[in-house]
Amino acid sequence: MMTSVFDVKSTNRGARAGVLHTRAGDVLTPTFMPDGTRGAVKSLTPEMVESTGVGVVLANTYHLHLAPGEEVIAKLGGLHAFVNRKGPMLTDSGGFQVFSLAKINKITEDGVTFKDPKTGDTVFLSPEISIQIQMKLGADMIVAFDDVTALDAKGRDRTLEAFERTHRWLERSLAEFQRLTKDMALHERPLLFGVVQG
Repeated sequence: MMTSVFDVKSTNRGARAGVLHTRAGDVLTPTFMPDGTRGAVKSLTPEMVESTGVGVVLANTYHLHLAPGEEVIAKLGGLHAFVNRKGPMLTDSGGFQVFSLAKINKITEDGVTFKDPKTGDTVFLSPEISIQIQMKLGADMIVAFDDVTALDAKGRDRTLEAFERTHRWLERSLAEFQRLTKDMALHERPLLFGVVQG
């Protein structure tokens, strides 16, 4: 049973090394986190990924939501069973797609409406829906929904708007997370991370 989420093991002039404790195991930090957009790291078997010593695999909530869908993955036993990974997994919130699919989305305070680039179907993500999807996927670490801006964002106003919205969406993400985990023991819950803009 976890007693703390993170333990600092060493510090040196502002740097630090530590251990992040998750329900699927410990992660030495700092760590390299390969991108497994649809859960698996491309061109590597699960055994190959494990043999590298990688601490965490990152999966993309938006893409998994579109296909095969969180319901399918949940029925298969969750993300770990879906990709045959025993170690820790993190799902992003889908917020990066707010930025990367900017030409096919509409951002409001409620959330983001996208067009599925393959089907043309309308997809809506809100802080609450993002957390619900990530909980169904079964990742060990999940991320609050955020409004991502480009490095060359159109001025201070857009940057400030995204920063403030990200904070409001964090509060909504946290409220939904607390609602969904209220009956879970602490060691059974995934870790929820907020996003720092800037």
